[in-house]
Formats: sequence, structure tokens, C-alpha cells
Amino acid sequence: MTARPSTDAVWGRLSADLRRFIRRRVGDDHTADDLLQETFLRIHRGLAALGDGDRVAGWVYRIARNVVHDHHRRGPGGEAPLGDDPPAAEDCSGDPRSRAGEWMDEMIRQLPAGYGEAVRMSEIEGHSQQDVADRLGLSLSGAKSRIQRGRAMLKEVLEGCCRFHVDGRGNLTGCDPRPDRTVCLDCDDPA
Repeated sequence: MTARPSTDAVWGRLSADLRRFIRRRVGDDHTADDLLQETFLRIHRGLAALGDGDRVAGWVYRIARNVVHDHHRRGPGGEAPLGDDPPAAEDCSGDPRSRAGEWMDEMIRQLPAGYGEAVRMSEIEGHSQQDVADRLGLSLSGAKSRIQRGRAMLKEVLEGCCRFHVDGRGNLTGCDPRPDRTVCLDCDDPA
């Protein structure tokens, strides 16, 4: 298990990418800056509940999507939420872990329902395996099995989209979209 990062570490690693991500979804720089601050306020408040540092990028981007969604829902003009809008290549130019986090929702949707839900609860939302078991009405061993099988299925889906580069310790260092991919078709196309 990787140590949970500080808010400062998350800010240093992801703030520029998050700013671009948010700016593409709102009307102006001032609003983007406000929403970035709201995102990091939510990150700061929820960081203590995060169970595993490896899930930080996906968790952070989910928070950013929710902040943007909330902004559009309450904002004037009745703009539709943009949560399903795929990111452009410029959103993926930073840390490759944030790129993978960007597409995680799409990838999880490719899994069979029971597995996708278990993986989302465990890997994205940060629930313990016991909590997943309780919420899904499974035994602990059943939840562990579902999460483990879901992770294996998710790995296959991810590898169908991109070729991942890892260092000697198994840390993600980069990724390239596969030309023959069947999911995330627009992940390398400019907007």
C-alpha cells in the first residue's frame, strides 16, 4: 500500500492538468480558477478517507467532474453537465496516471454490471472490501473475488485501449493509444 499523499503533493502533481480539464468545461478563466479551488477544498476534506495512494488521480478527477457538474447544474443558462465529455489530448499531456484516471469511468462501464460496481466502489470511491460486501449484499470472500475478477477484466479493457509503460517498480510512466482500439476512440484526437 502506498502512503496517502498530502494536499500539497496532490496540488503539485495535478493542479495544472486539473486546471486545463476544468477550463475546457466552463466558460471562462475566472470560473475555472474558482472551480479548481473548490476541487482542492473537497480533496483536502476527503483525503483522510482515501484508503490507497495509488487511486489518487482517478479519485481527484472524479471530484473535479462532480464540481463541474454541480456548477453547470446550478448555473444560469441551463447548460447540460459535461461529465461524459471525453478529454482531449491536451488534458492528458501531464502525469500519465491522470490520463488513466480520465478514462476510468469509460473503462469500468465496459465491465459486467456486478463487477463494474464492485471495482468502482473499491478502486474509485475508496470503500473497503468489507464495505463493498455490505453494500452489495455479498460475503466478504464474495466481494474480494468480485473485486479481484473485476480488476482483471478492467486490466484487459485498459490494455485494449492503450499500451502502458511501467518502470521497474511497476509504476505507470506513460501510455500510448493502440491504433486498433475499440474503446476510448477519441482519446488522442484534438478537440
